[in-house]
Amino acid sequence: MATIDTFAFDVNVSDNLKSVRHYGKNIGENWPIVYVINNDEEAYIGETHHASVRMVQHQTNPDRNRLTEIRIISGDDFNKSVILDLESFLIQHMGADGKYKLQNGNNGLQDHDYYNRNFYQEEFRKIWNKLKKEGVVNRSITEIENSNIYKYSPYKSLGEDQIMAEKEILSAFAQYSNRPDGVTIIVRGGAGTGKTILAIYLMKLFADVKNKVNIPGIMDEHLDEDAETITASESLADINKIGIVFPQSTLKESVKDVFKSIGGLSKDMVLSTKEVVDEYVRTGEQYDLLIVDEAHRLKCRNKGHLQNYQFFDGCSRALGIDKMESTELDWILRCSKNQIIFRDELQTVRPCDIDGEAFNGIIEKKYGREPVILGLDTQWRCEGGNGYINYVRNILSNIDQPKKHFDNYDFKLYKDVDKMVKDIKELNDKIGLCRNAAGYAWKWASKKDKSAYDIHIQGHDYRWNSTYTNWIAKDTSIDEIGCIHTLQGYDLNYVGLIIGEDIKYNPLTHEIYADKDCYYDQQGKSGVAFKPDELKQYLLNIYLTLMTRGIKGTYLYICDDALREYFENYVEVK
Repeated sequence: MATIDTFAFDVNVSDNLKSVRHYGKNIGENWPIVYVINNDEEAYIGETHHASVRMVQHQTNPDRNRLTEIRIISGDDFNKSVILDLESFLIQHMGADGKYKLQNGNNGLQDHDYYNRNFYQEEFRKIWNKLKKEGVVNRSITEIENSNIYKYSPYKSLGEDQIMAEKEILSAFAQYSNRPDGVTIIVRGGAGTGKTILAIYLMKLFADVKNKVNIPGIMDEHLDEDAETITASESLADINKIGIVFPQSTLKESVKDVFKSIGGLSKDMVLSTKEVVDEYVRTGEQYDLLIVDEAHRLKCRNKGHLQNYQFFDGCSRALGIDKMESTELDWILRCSKNQIIFRDELQTVRPCDIDGEAFNGIIEKKYGREPVILGLDTQWRCEGGNGYINYVRNILSNIDQPKKHFDNYDFKLYKDVDKMVKDIKELNDKIGLCRNAAGYAWKWASKKDKSAYDIHIQGHDYRWNSTYTNWIAKDTSIDEIGCIHTLQGYDLNYVGLIIGEDIKYNPLTHEIYADKDCYYDQQGKSGVAFKPDELKQYLLNIYLTLMTRGIKGTYLYICDDALREYFENYVEVK
């Protein structure tokens, strides 16, 4: 059981810590501990083996000197791996709790396994509850982990391939960012591989480097700053004007809400593509760095149908680009010197989304840039892992495979749609962050008539999402059915997905096919309505994206009888 000791954080703190003794050890002098220093508004979290020495160093830091009390957390079986993990746990959760703005940077937060980790992580939850009783934190772990500020926190621990990507990105900046044309980095990764987590993590890292006048070197093991910060401070010395771009307004607004509560970040750093152009035109200055998330949703004009031509053409005209040849990727490249672009080609869901071939051609041929290309492979969202992702991708691709059961992922097929909808609602009551969704296979009548119902199945009536912007966070969303444009980029605990008659199965040819007459997203089928293979690929991308939103499980209801019978070969029937 962990012990928490509390002291005033003043000139006597080092001497006071020397007197702390537990488990027959001098805890304040030579024992692995985690500490929390705070005042009423700010907090700093760290780990050390020599608390009394470390506090002398903190007393000389003007940011730390504003803080007024300290808690040291120790345990008789703590070791270096445990305190690194506990430090990371507290930074992630206190960063999302909202009581304090953290003074911590996010460099060095890593997700790593060690002996008996599951046991210690249960202990961390007990430590959290103790801190909650003492008034150090406000919210429960469940509340925090279901919140957007936690999901999109810049304090998330990185996995191994994310850490490797971070190091390669910093290395590329050190090597190329001082060139006249800068550097373009493309990070490719499938759904759930942590692209958004890494994008936001890098935004915080770069912002902290920009805001710090002096980054201390690694003098000894007592310093919390990680070597990556030193590398970043050297390679990013000339990068001052930075922003993070989200092509989708719904995800952009969610991240803005997060950034306004994080020290060193601002909601003004979170941009749409139009806001990037507006700022460039207003100031005549390029961004030193733009990080672009969900870049598979960047738009082009010469394919498909755009929602707002006036807005698109105005941005193109302001940049002096022929509107018929213009793309949102052009805007990013014209308005910034350096770019980090996160993209998944399997999540292009409309013809106006720039496809892979065109995307590469714009960067390499039109602008003569040779991008640095990196990849993320490890599945972070779905607890079913890459095995589940590959399994559902094969089902949608008509690739025969043995029927699988996932012990750690709840994957079921329903024959009663209302039972599925109600089960998702019950799960939402129990664990939160569960939603129902569907393909765009019904008209959106409730957009004009709020009393109308849109989706009619088996004698039951449902309404589409009442808004696009931050729909998941709305109180009404659990009683509505979300579409792809409300859910792409988000994490949920469970998803109940209705697969409409926009895709069907031909039992004679054993193929899935698209039915354009049952697909009601006009932008989605513009230009491909009479190209069945292309339309089918967009629809399969939509359903694959929706089937990979759930962390703990995905429930399915399928409208087409033949397609449902095909799925029964691979999915447990409820």
